Amino acid sequence: MAKRTPDTIDNVFKIIKDNDVKMIDFKFMDFPGQWQHFTVPVYELSRDSFEDGFGFDGSSIRGWKSIHESDMLIMPDPKTVLVDPFITIPTISLVCDVYEPLTKEKYERCPRSIAQKAEAYLRQTGIADTAYFGPEAEFFIFDDVRFDSNERESYYHVDSVEGKWNSGRDEKPNLGYKPRYKEGYFPVPPTDSIMNLRNEMAQNLINAGLHVEAQHHEVACAGQSEIDLRFAPLVSAADGLLLFKYIIKNTARLHNKTVTFMPKPVFGDNGSGMHVHQSLWKNGKPLFFGNGYANMSELGLYYIGGILKHAPALCAITNPTTNSYKRLVPGFEAPVNLAYSQRNRSAAVRIPVYSQSPKAKRIEFRTPDPSCNPYLAFSAMMMAGVDGILNKIDPGEPLDKDIYDLSPEELQNVPSAPGSLDIALNALEKDHDFLMKGNVFTEDVIETWINYKLTREVKPVSLRPNPYEFHLYYDV
Repeated sequence: MAKRTPDTIDNVFKIIKDNDVKMIDFKFMDFPGQWQHFTVPVYELSRDSFEDGFGFDGSSIRGWKSIHESDMLIMPDPKTVLVDPFITIPTISLVCDVYEPLTKEKYERCPRSIAQKAEAYLRQTGIADTAYFGPEAEFFIFDDVRFDSNERESYYHVDSVEGKWNSGRDEKPNLGYKPRYKEGYFPVPPTDSIMNLRNEMAQNLINAGLHVEAQHHEVACAGQSEIDLRFAPLVSAADGLLLFKYIIKNTARLHNKTVTFMPKPVFGDNGSGMHVHQSLWKNGKPLFFGNGYANMSELGLYYIGGILKHAPALCAITNPTTNSYKRLVPGFEAPVNLAYSQRNRSAAVRIPVYSQSPKAKRIEFRTPDPSCNPYLAFSAMMMAGVDGILNKIDPGEPLDKDIYDLSPEELQNVPSAPGSLDIALNALEKDHDFLMKGNVFTEDVIETWINYKLTREVKPVSLRPNPYEFHLYYDV
C-alpha cells in the first residue's frame, strides 16, 4: 500500500485547525469519469485514516463491483487537501485512491490507480521520468437546459442569453449583443457577456491552487468558453482537471447558470474539444526538443507516430461518448484527419511554435474532448506515445496545408478518426496491447470499458427514435 508522508499529513491537520474545519469530504473517480464523494465529521479523521482508509459500498458505482463483493476502501491522498469554497460548513476535500479491503491492493478499475501505474511504467522504461499534460477544456455556459427521453417523446432544449437564435426574442429589452454563429472568438464585452463570470471562475481556480494561464470566449455563441491550465505531471493534471470541472460548474451554479462539458450540445455551431498538450522530461530536461521538423527531436517524432498509429483506439477513451462524434465532423474545426503539422490547427497533432525555447517544445493532440475520464485518457495517450518511441514508429510526412482545402485525391491518403463510438470501441478491441504494457491497463479494464460503453450508451442510443427522424420520415 502507498505510504502517506508525515509532512503532508501534518499539513492536513494544520489546515483543519487553521480553518476550524467541521467536515471531511472524500472524492474519488468512478469508471466512466465522474467524481463521487461522501463526507464524515472531522473527528472521524485521524492520522491512522491515511493508512486504514474508510469503507464504502462499491456496488453502486458505475462500472465497478457486483453486490456480492461490494465492500471497498478509499485512502485519502493528503497532497490533495483543499478547503472547499462552495460548502457552507467549513469542509476540506481530499482526493482518494480506491483499494481492495482484503488484499489492501489498489483496485484494478480505479482510474487514478491506472494513471499512477502509467507514471510508474514510464519511469521503468528509462525513457523519461515525467510526462507533462496540459488540457484545454472547452465548455458551454447555459441559462436553461431541459431534456427528457421516454416511450413517447424525446427532446432537449438549451438556451443562452448569448444564443444567436434569441436575436429576435422579446427580452424587455433585447440589447442585441449576441455573437454570430462561429464568431464567438474573441469579441469584447458587451458581446462577450460572460467576461465577469469567467474571471470569477478563473479566480476561484487560482484560489484552489491551480495555475490559470488564460481565459476567453470560444468560437461558438451561447456562452462557449475556455480556461487554460498550466501543464502538470500526469496524475496531478488529471486531479486538476476534475477540480477544474467542479469549480467551473459550482461557480456557474452560484449565478443560476449551468455548465456542460458535453462535446456537442448545439447543432450548427462549434463543439467543445479538449486539446491536450504533452511532453516527456528526464532529469529536469525536455526530451521533445531537437533538430528535426519543427525543432522536434527524433524521440518526439516517434511519440507522435505512436499517437497517430493508435489514434482510432485512443478515441474510444479520449472521445468516449456517442455525442463526441457529433463534434468529430469536418467543418467545425474538429481535427478528424489523423496527421501532424506545426501551426496547422486542422491536423490531429499540432506542434505549437509560440516559443522556440526547448522547455516549451511539446505536442498537442487536438482530437480529445472534455467528456473523457482524464486519468484514463492521459494514461492512454502517454502509452501510445511511449509505444511509438519503443518501436520507432515513423509519423510520416507532416501536413502543412489546410486539410479542409485538400482535393479528394490528396485526402484519400490521410486517415480519419472513427466516425462513431462503436467504431472506436471496435478499434480499441483490436488494438490495445500497447495499453497493457507494464500492467497499466488490464484485460479486465479494457473489456469492462468496451462492454460498459456498448451496453449503457451505444445500444440505448441506437434503439431510440431520434427527433429529427420524424422530420425525415413521418410521412413515408
